[in-house]
Amino acid sequence: MVKAVVGANWGDEGKGKITDMLAEKADIIVRFQGGANAGHTIINDYGKFALHTLPSGVFYDHTTSVIGNGVALDIPVLIGEIQSIVDRDVPMPKIKVSNRAQMVMSYHKLFDQYEEERLGKKSFGSTKSGIAPFYSDKYAKIGFQVSELFDEDLLKEKVVRVAEQKNVLLEHLYHKPLINPDELFEELMGYKKMIEPYVCDVSLFLHEALKEGKEILLEGQLGTLKDPDHGIYPMVTSSSTLAAYGAIGAGIPPYEIKKVVTVCKAYSSAVGAGAFVSEIFGEEADELRRRGGDGGEFGATTGRPRRMGWFDVVASKYGCRMQGTTDVAFTVLDVLGYLEEIPVCVAYDIDGEITTEFPPTYLLEKAKPVIEKLPGWKCDIRGIKKYEDLPENCRKYIEFVEEKIGYPITLVSNGPGRDDIIYR
Repeated sequence: MVKAVVGANWGDEGKGKITDMLAEKADIIVRFQGGANAGHTIINDYGKFALHTLPSGVFYDHTTSVIGNGVALDIPVLIGEIQSIVDRDVPMPKIKVSNRAQMVMSYHKLFDQYEEERLGKKSFGSTKSGIAPFYSDKYAKIGFQVSELFDEDLLKEKVVRVAEQKNVLLEHLYHKPLINPDELFEELMGYKKMIEPYVCDVSLFLHEALKEGKEILLEGQLGTLKDPDHGIYPMVTSSSTLAAYGAIGAGIPPYEIKKVVTVCKAYSSAVGAGAFVSEIFGEEADELRRRGGDGGEFGATTGRPRRMGWFDVVASKYGCRMQGTTDVAFTVLDVLGYLEEIPVCVAYDIDGEITTEFPPTYLLEKAKPVIEKLPGWKCDIRGIKKYEDLPENCRKYIEFVEEKIGYPITLVSNGPGRDDIIYR
């Protein structure tokens, strides 16, 4: 049985915690897209961790952690991350890396940086982890696949070809130092040494695991609204953030994905540029940011303050629809306990027309939030384990959101710890 854990919105919904929790009953956890550009924050018995490439199931000794072919594999980051958790007394995780995954090269990061500099005010707010240049190379068919590390003759010829193409841009567009093919070859040989022990035919491994009835968890990065097709293009990421892509990014049949747990925050937050209709500013935003998440709403990878907003019904309903949601995990509900009234964005006003359907970006830019206010519950709900023990206004808030988005909220997270969870 395959379950996917994905984000409903802009990312940062709390997927790491939900994956960590569901991993307890899983055998295999697979990262199927994205790279080290976004992090998952996890708090468990070993402490607090920010993971970037490793799947969130690495803290259990009964699980195998898999890096699927759809991932932008940053080998030094992955190896450093394995070391960093082992250094904190986490048992060495079982890790498999797809031989079909492609590698983020050092020049991808440089190109990311150079392009953001060149664009200046028009930049995409990239984390400069090399993601867009990596995926452009992958689809332009000049990326390096892990399997190619094992054919040195092929590599020696390929590094020359790739350097030729990149150097034209470096010289004429960016006016930066050129790539030396010999150094590029050495970089690849270094990666080979690091990654060799983990390389495997992941699709075949998962095929066998499914035949044996194993539980597989697919872990997505970011959320629906950062999908290159269905998100707020062009302020999106460069790989599909949808559960459907899990089949491709892991190498399994689509019909094997039986459950899609879509993680949705009780309010909104976003990192990076782009339309964000329910956004709030000033003191109101500062207070929510300070109270939000665990230790505040700051990016797990970048540390930058997240942009804050109230719950957005329009974006979340759309986000859940595109994911093919079977279950909604509603997170950080405890954060809202300080409010007398809780504003919710229930519709968009676009040039005087009211809609609850999520529009393409050019219309989204014009959208103004239609706000409805619900009474707050004014108390701390951490530690509550049963749904019926939640304050009445808190239950009403959950049920209001559930009715508006049209998907069942079956998990409610009311704190950062692994056990701060209520099953409905």
